[in-house]
Amino acid sequence: MKLLLLSLGLTLICAHTEGTHDAVTSNFDPSKYSGEWYSILLASDQKEKIEENGSMRVFVEYIHALKNSSLGFKFHIIINGVCAAIEFVCDKTEEDGVYSVEYDGHNTFKVLETDYDNYIIFYLINKNNGNTFQLLEVYGRAPDVSSELKKKIVKLCEKFGIVKENILDLTTVDRCIQARG
Repeated sequence: MKLLLLSLGLTLICAHTEGTHDAVTSNFDPSKYSGEWYSILLASDQKEKIEENGSMRVFVEYIHALKNSSLGFKFHIIINGVCAAIEFVCDKTEEDGVYSVEYDGHNTFKVLETDYDNYIIFYLINKNNGNTFQLLEVYGRAPDVSSELKKKIVKLCEKFGIVKENILDLTTVDRCIQARG
């Protein structure tokens, strides 16, 4: 009987852990960021920055980890109804998973969490002419992510003081997917 209960317990433990993803929150391996991504969610405490014609309404196509530890990004933006490609090289800072780039001011961003195969979450602080705003970006390896992850992002935004109304689900808008590669 004890053996049967032990077997049942181990089976339940194995079944429970089988469906979980291994989210990484530190000691990131930037080489695993490389590849194609899709913009899924944008959130900001200044919503106008991520709405149509906002400077931070960008749609990722890919990320490349460079040999010097920088990250190369290719994005698309919509200008006058036309998708245009823009590329950036973001320099690694001294802090693990933290990068900086000049675009519409000085941006410092960090990877909050990733599981490399499904999603990555970036948190960005922009400083421009004495003004500061924050931005949360969620990218997926596929054109969408699970509703569970989206719910998790809502809670994460609350932690940073970003209200739910300032979270945009980009899976429902033109993300310039037709302009890729």
